[in-house]
This record gives sequence, structure tokens and C-alpha cells, in this order.
Amino acid sequence: MRYSFEEITALAVRALKRAGAAKAMAQATADALVAAEMEGLTGHGLSRVPLYCEHLRQGRANGRAKPKVVKKKGATCLVDAHGGLAFLASALAVKEAVKRAKRYGVAFAGVTNSHHFGAAAYHLAPVAQAGLVGLTFTNSPSAINAAGGKKAFFGTNPIAAIFPRKNADPIVVDLSLTEVVRGKIMLYAKEGKPIPLGWAVDKDGNPTTDPKAALTGSLMAIGGVKGAALALMVEVLCVALTGAAFSFENDSYFEPGNKPRIGHAILAIDPDALAGADSYFSRLEEMISKMLADEGVRLPGTRRQLAATKARAEGLEIPNALHQELKTLACSRMK
Repeated sequence: MRYSFEEITALAVRALKRAGAAKAMAQATADALVAAEMEGLTGHGLSRVPLYCEHLRQGRANGRAKPKVVKKKGATCLVDAHGGLAFLASALAVKEAVKRAKRYGVAFAGVTNSHHFGAAAYHLAPVAQAGLVGLTFTNSPSAINAAGGKKAFFGTNPIAAIFPRKNADPIVVDLSLTEVVRGKIMLYAKEGKPIPLGWAVDKDGNPTTDPKAALTGSLMAIGGVKGAALALMVEVLCVALTGAAFSFENDSYFEPGNKPRIGHAILAIDPDALAGADSYFSRLEEMISKMLADEGVRLPGTRRQLAATKARAEGLEIPNALHQELKTLACSRMK
């Protein structure tokens, strides 16, 4: 069945609040998950609500946490999420990054002691709305083996960027450093479907089509050694700089474990501080024009923007089993 995004957001908010999230945290989280669902990013969409609720009930996420800027110096600042779900803390970090970039031309905001980041590019929308270029990174529990290794060491460590345009939707780049996002394998496991070879290896380093073995093994990095090197880069930006926990120090989200202490990094750049905003916009459009002159070229982010427009007009189609699970969670009480 199809549901309006307002209806499904309200249902997700109730479920999260029932699990122990404060109103602001529940709303920010539901907004992010519904936005991902509308863009067709189901692995980072409503399927995460049951997992987040479980973490809230288990104490792996602090539903009452209030993120706070704990350190600031010029164009940089550090936000402590205090163990809460990621979205309030990330919103605060983005707000601080935009403010500092407007003042200094560039800004870096780190987040420490956080949780699952969701669809990375979601956090950058306010950066583009302010006319700034944005980049964001996050680590996550171990999923990718280091180059030459067999065991999962680095996280999927997504990278996202947003490039504002004057009279069009921004260009959005959002990618995990694995051949496939972990959330997609989680959906295959839930549905009891085998995954294609080349997505992952089991805990012994053997190629596997079993999604459950993949979730306890290691996902394949994009580009092999190059992808693993990028994962290392993200780990340093998000953890060594913020004091968060490395991927290998965070237990899997999908099994009983410790409280995640994930790190995020947000970079905002004011085009006016360099060649100038007018130059930036004109040069960007020149590149886009040349790209689109080649028939078949699609700009990054276009597919998800079209999906969101369609979902806004027609409503969201949610699997019956997931909708029923959300309804159950929305009615259940904390134990």
C-alpha cells in the first residue's frame, strides 16, 4: 500500500518515542529515514526504525541525549552526540559548519560519540541551501578488510558531497566504500535471499552468497586496494580528529554489543572565498552542459531526486510486513 510521507513519518516518530527517544530526537530521526525511503534508499530508510528502537531499548543509543558543541576554534568545532542517535548531533554540526564557513570561507565540524549516520548526503542539504559546497564522511562498525587482510577492519565509511546550482537541484554524490551498502545485505538477510558473489566474504575470507555470513564477515571494498585506502582516510578524518571510536572498536549494529561511538566529519566551503560565487556557478554549469551533451549521461543525485518527487506526489509504497512492524512498535511500551 501507499502512504503519505506525513503519515509514515508520524508512525516512525511514535515508534521511536515508544522506544525511549525524546521528541526532538524521534522527529529528526524519522525525518531522515523517511527522506531516504522517498529517495529509494530503502537500506537507510524505514527498515532502520526497528533497529534503532532495539538500540534505544537496549541502551546502545541514548534517547535523551542532547548534542553539544564541546570545543571550538576559529573555523573548526567538535560536537559531542553523547551517545544519541546521529541526526540531532549532525544537524548541529552542519549548522555550525555553515556559520563558520560564511565567516572564514571554510569550516570543519566533527561529531564524536554518535550512532549510525543514515544516508550521508541527507545531512548536506542545508549546506547547499546556504550556497556552500559540502562534504561529509562517517565511519561505522568494521566491514571492510584492510588491504591484504581477511578480517573486517574499516567500516563501510561513506563519503558524500553536495554542489549547489543556481537554478536547479544540487549535484549530490553519495557512496559507500563497499561494492554494496551493508543495509542492502541486511534486507537480503531479512528476506532470506542470497546475495551475488563479489559483494562479500565470510569470516574466514571466503566468497559467500549467504547474507548472514556476509554480515559477520567482510564486505568487498570498491576498487580493491584503492577502496581500502579511502576507508583508512575516512577513519582518520572521523575518528583520529574527533576522538570517536575506530570501526574495529565498534560492535556490529546487528548483533548484541557495545554502545557505538561513531565519528562524523563535515566540511563546508564558501565559493565566494575562492574564485567567487559567480565564477563557481558559471564554471559548474559549463561542466554540466558539456557532460549532458553526451547522450545517456546522468548527473549524480538525479535518480534519488526524481524518486523523492514521485513519492511526494503519489505517496510511499511500504511493504506490508514493515508497515505492520512499525505499527506494533508505535503501540508497544518500554519494558
